[in-house]
Amino acid sequence: MQQQEITFNEITMPLAEFAEEESRETEKRQTKKSRILELFTAGVTDIGEIAERAGTAPSYVASVLQSAGLINGYFDLYTTTAMDQNLYSRYFRNVLSFKNVEASRESVKKIARLYEHFERIGDRAGQHHAEVLALTGRNRARWSGKMEEARVFEEWLFNH
Repeated sequence: MQQQEITFNEITMPLAEFAEEESRETEKRQTKKSRILELFTAGVTDIGEIAERAGTAPSYVASVLQSAGLINGYFDLYTTTAMDQNLYSRYFRNVLSFKNVEASRESVKKIARLYEHFERIGDRAGQHHAEVLALTGRNRARWSGKMEEARVFEEWLFNH
């Protein structure tokens, strides 16, 4: 039986060898998300270790695992604020935005209103949550290269 060959721009290789090489390329292209899920279900539960093995950030690992319902309660600077971190989170849901300067200003107005509400009722933990959210907005904007948007949050933080 004659071995089949495949030709690409004057490169010829046996079809079986091509299939093997294609399989290796597919493994390399495996999505980070599927790699994260595979590692977790295989028993690797340390977020840092999964991030290292998948070649991604711990925040991304946490968001993939939280979205899949495999973990809860992991929060850092880059995880979504749409998921509840504590009982105050529901007040601040969908408040954070730094798409542009106007969105940042609108975000700060909402944060300020909530801060003032918690101040009126003497709830220091609620005020602290407002400050943390403003700091998160500032840091995310800054690390996204949106310096004007970051300054909007900074100015509010400086005064509180």
